Amino acid sequence: KATVSVLYWGDTKDRKMRLNFTQCSSNQHKESCSAVVWSPNNELYSCGDDLTIWKWNMSGEPMGKMCDIESHPTGMVWYPMAKKGDQGKDLFVVSCADGNFRVISAVTGRVEKCVEAHKGAVACLAWNSEGGALATGGEDGQVKIWSQAGMLRSTLAQQAQCIHALCWSPENDQILLASGKELIIKPLQPSNKNLQWAAHSSAVLAVDWSAVNNLIVSGAEDGRFKVWDSYGRPTYTCQVPSEYAITSVAFSPDGQCFAVGSFNSLRVCDRTGWTHCRDSCKTGSIFKIAWTSDSTQLAGAGGTGTVAFAQLLDRKLTYDKFEVSLREANRIRVYDVLTDSAEELEHRDKIIKMALGYSHLIVATTTQCVVYNTNNFNAPHQFDLKATVNLILQAEKVFAFVDSFHGIQLHNYDGRSLCTVKVPHLTTSTINSMSLSLSNDTFAVRDASNTKTVSIFDCSNGRQKTDVKIEHMMEISEICLSQYGDAKERKLAFVDRNRDLYVTSLQPSGVSKVHKLAAMVSSVKWNDNSEILMALADLKLVIWYYPAVVFIDRDLLPKTKTIREDGQLQVEFGWNDQIIDFFGSRVTIRRGTDGAVLTFTVSPYPSLIFSHIKGNDWDAATRLCRVVKEDFMWSILAGLAVRSGELATAEIAYAALEESDKLQYMRYIQEIPVPEGRAAELALFQRRSAEAEQVLLQAGLHYRAIKMHIDLYNWDRALELATKHMTHIDTVLAFRAAHLQTFNKQETLAAFKQRMQGDQAVQLSWDKINSKIQEEATKERNRPDARLYKP
Repeated sequence: KATVSVLYWGDTKDRKMRLNFTQCSSNQHKESCSAVVWSPNNELYSCGDDLTIWKWNMSGEPMGKMCDIESHPTGMVWYPMAKKGDQGKDLFVVSCADGNFRVISAVTGRVEKCVEAHKGAVACLAWNSEGGALATGGEDGQVKIWSQAGMLRSTLAQQAQCIHALCWSPENDQILLASGKELIIKPLQPSNKNLQWAAHSSAVLAVDWSAVNNLIVSGAEDGRFKVWDSYGRPTYTCQVPSEYAITSVAFSPDGQCFAVGSFNSLRVCDRTGWTHCRDSCKTGSIFKIAWTSDSTQLAGAGGTGTVAFAQLLDRKLTYDKFEVSLREANRIRVYDVLTDSAEELEHRDKIIKMALGYSHLIVATTTQCVVYNTNNFNAPHQFDLKATVNLILQAEKVFAFVDSFHGIQLHNYDGRSLCTVKVPHLTTSTINSMSLSLSNDTFAVRDASNTKTVSIFDCSNGRQKTDVKIEHMMEISEICLSQYGDAKERKLAFVDRNRDLYVTSLQPSGVSKVHKLAAMVSSVKWNDNSEILMALADLKLVIWYYPAVVFIDRDLLPKTKTIREDGQLQVEFGWNDQIIDFFGSRVTIRRGTDGAVLTFTVSPYPSLIFSHIKGNDWDAATRLCRVVKEDFMWSILAGLAVRSGELATAEIAYAALEESDKLQYMRYIQEIPVPEGRAAELALFQRRSAEAEQVLLQAGLHYRAIKMHIDLYNWDRALELATKHMTHIDTVLAFRAAHLQTFNKQETLAAFKQRMQGDQAVQLSWDKINSKIQEEATKERNRPDARLYKP
């Protein structure tokens, strides 16, 4: 049975994330600061009601006044950098109370263009992620779409009330706008219907829509913030409202958390809604929040004229017996739970990202990567970085850095660069752990231009595997590669937009076949050293000890599946719970309601059997199954044995499962004298008839290939092969005639009618046919490579 515990490792009083605030001793803005925005090179720009724009560095120090503006600013957005070298990257747009928006050069501070947009103030504005369209919302209740050059494209909406906030959907085909108490999702296509719902009890002041997790967060005058899915369904509601209005909300670029601003208050919440930390600050109301591209630091525009800088500290990672936490901007604390000892790791630059797993700690700073082995933290490998890291992915032997400038770079744990994976349309909004997945030999990427497809890359050279193609009928929201075995055994699990879980094999056979495993899936994870797959499905913990058996013997899949419900685990799961990691026999789940970490143990025996098979010790695997005496163990062994061609072991496993028909088939395969024949029959057993045919034809076993299609009732293919190789044409016709006679049917296939009618009709003689079949059997036994099967 599984056990569960709630863990807070380390010092319980310091277990939460915290914010380290930096504020200038004197306000540069003499009146209220209305907006802030980060540039691509991590410089902050702020604007205020004193009609000035200021420039700041990352440390929170003012670098000088950029320029003056003619009207009170209400918002500020930077031209998005979708890729390196984008034109216009030194431009930002300021919305103003006089109804205009102004395009300003960050180099000269000069107003490049002033566009009359609305009657009354321009209350909000937002670029789409591609930088091709600008949306503005005004006091006049209108939402307008503008080109990059400032030309009006369309008036998208007309509301009765002011548009307080708006943002683009991740696909840039819809706009979310806040008008009064309602949220409205307005498609750009007029033929599509609006989605509108009452979101708050008072006016909605702030909204944001994450391009990474597709979640919406809103804040209103009622003092509450809420999280919604893309269909307007609530996933989290703040239970205790703030004393003051929520004036700003913003998702971090990596989609893992969001910030909420109010009067003298800033809080950081997990993307599911629970609060990481809440701190007081002397800023007045925080009107706007802006995150740095690495999601480690944020800035707020305060009503007192203050520009507040805050860095996230005490971010924690756990693996095996270690807990790693970011204590200061450049200092990490490593805590060993077993020995109750701690070690401090100092770095010269600010730490951007950390990753912990597979016995290695990876630390990415602004300029360097440091790779530690958890067995010895005193001898790390170091190398320089060329760009800010957005994401780190780990596998057993390799890890990957991802950034929006150089793409995906693969390294081994010695720090040696392996290759760079060139992914088309890779942008910051598409870089996240749900759209990318890494194993020792394979890198999987959900296509940014078509989210229904997944591209597969070779880790050895960074090239795309064009012979492996994964296409789904619906948008894919999450992908996950298996970690066990080599490239031939690699599997991909993915969850689509309907939250259905599928698994597919990455075999070079064109479009890969997929199989549905579960519905209503909120999280999924592969084990680190076996082919065990775990998912939270329909509020239950579901474990497939060998899901790949569906491609070998799908009848065994239910026997390898275990469902742990709330009553068994004495814990309630929610829709926002997430599987953090699955190492060995321990799985860690973070609860979505309060952020508590739950740990569960699963049966250790499946991992042991995979370990024995990896070492090619089939006798030990069989003995283990005999000791455990569980059907799921025999099912795992049967599937692995069939996949590896271990017929004797497969026979033992099917006998233990009381699968007499499959037991007899394994015995039949063992009696085939040629190894190619046995391989073909095993492929046929796994429903891979095309592969079986290819094996037989390459070995010159033409009759066996023809007979296989006869047994499968693929009459046309059987006759086609017989005609092509000029052999056993009468055999195919005779079996076809016997089949029709058994069911009292007339011939309907044109090719067979032509062969059996007219002057050139084939004469059928069963004596002659049986004699030819016997000759084929004799030829097989006399082949040089013919030998009896030996386990």
